[in-house]
Amino acid sequence: MRTALESAGVSIRIESDLDWVDELLTEGAAGQLEPSALQDGRPLLLRIEAEGRPFSRRGWEIVTRGVWRHGCETIFENVCATGFDLHLEVSGGTAAFTYRWLPAARARVMRVALGSRFHLLVRAALMQYPALWWAGTSDRAPLHASGIESRTCAALVTAAGGVGRSTLLLDELSRGNRVTGDNLGVSDGRRLWGLVEPVRVARAGGRRMPHGRSEMPMAGRVPELEPSCVVTLERGDHGGHPYLVPSSPEAAARALVTSTYMAGELRRYWAFAATLAASTGIGPAQSPVEAAASTLTANLPCWSLRLGRPGDRPLSDLLSEEEVNACIS
Repeated sequence: MRTALESAGVSIRIESDLDWVDELLTEGAAGQLEPSALQDGRPLLLRIEAEGRPFSRRGWEIVTRGVWRHGCETIFENVCATGFDLHLEVSGGTAAFTYRWLPAARARVMRVALGSRFHLLVRAALMQYPALWWAGTSDRAPLHASGIESRTCAALVTAAGGVGRSTLLLDELSRGNRVTGDNLGVSDGRRLWGLVEPVRVARAGGRRMPHGRSEMPMAGRVPELEPSCVVTLERGDHGGHPYLVPSSPEAAARALVTSTYMAGELRRYWAFAATLAASTGIGPAQSPVEAAASTLTANLPCWSLRLGRPGDRPLSDLLSEEEVNACIS
């Protein structure tokens, strides 16, 4: 497979020699793959080789258990417990991630026993985490947030897992609005760039995933937006109507930060990013999540949305109501 993708504001070229990995990455790209390489001046190259031998590390310096470095190169064994070894070279403003499938017996068992969870882990380690890390070298922090763009507003929406954000996003898409992604994005405190991934909701009809959900491609995606407000979703009375109430910047920032660090999609990312920061000397030692969240919420109106009956009034309509606009002004 030779293809390209733009995700988290990063131009990615993908070269894969393993058919089963091609299938996982194609699903994970949710219909966003392009036939030719994209260019933004700082491209990211992902290679998945069929080579069955470990990367040579003769004469390399050990960084920590299973990680070595030599100049601008890093070798990382068994990345995120997937059975893939990684060779990373950062040079000339380009990052080249090269992976080899070299599983121990435990990783082979995981591939079969974990099913969809293993698929999610491989997608994250091979495609999503490199994009998030490379975006971080441009001062962008990962956020557990989605952007919704309508004719009247551009909302950054965050929620703890399981509250109902994916359902809300699909409702907005069905009304002709656009979204940045299902779960994750990166932000510099002003803009939000979405991470490409399928949307996962109940009865979606695609590959079955944990928590009774399945996947579907996300039509109507917008790669990035500049939000005009921040909205935190909270569970409400499913027999009642949804409603918005003002939120303090401090409460909104806290919700955005805690949601990000609680997110299952990022559970293994923090160690991945810290390991690459230690071995390459590139990028922040700790992602500036709190700084990005605080900047966003300090400069934008913040709201809390109490969810009501599924399919009831959408967030975009509530935000455009005259009384809400009056409160904002």
